[in-house]
Amino acid sequence: MSASSDFTWQFREARAGDSAALNAVLPAVYDELKRIARAQLSRERAGHTLQPTALVHEAYLRLLGSEAIDWTDRAWFIGMAATMMRRILINHARDRMTDKRGAGAIHVELSEAEPLHAEAFDLLGLHAALEGLQQLDERQARVVELKYFGGMEIDEIAAVLSVSSA
Repeated sequence: MSASSDFTWQFREARAGDSAALNAVLPAVYDELKRIARAQLSRERAGHTLQPTALVHEAYLRLLGSEAIDWTDRAWFIGMAATMMRRILINHARDRMTDKRGAGAIHVELSEAEPLHAEAFDLLGLHAALEGLQQLDERQARVVELKYFGGMEIDEIAAVLSVSSA
């Protein structure tokens, strides 16, 4: 059994409740997921409240709990994890923007207000642009997502999408 198919089998077993498989899955991909999380967070504003470890764990837990996804292999899982991390960061940015617009806000004088950070707007803008590209060409949107958010090389993206890298 190849390492990729072994990972896929372990992941499916972990989702089914096998604790031994669960204990084997995360260590098999942890370093790569942490590298992706660091890369994604490096594009965020300074002082972001999410740390790479928390982002990895949140994405992993969401993927583990997703019933509708049929895992094809390790590379596909890494790509989905990168996508999930992006979605977590987008939700975090949206929550932050909602907070800035008064949801549960404590009113302060303008002289005490924290300046707005352009990075949060950029992430939301990028998300909107990716959604627009997805309407035009779903595969190209996936390539951008895997390259920018997943930090994948062309050969890795080709493997995830099951296409030639040429």
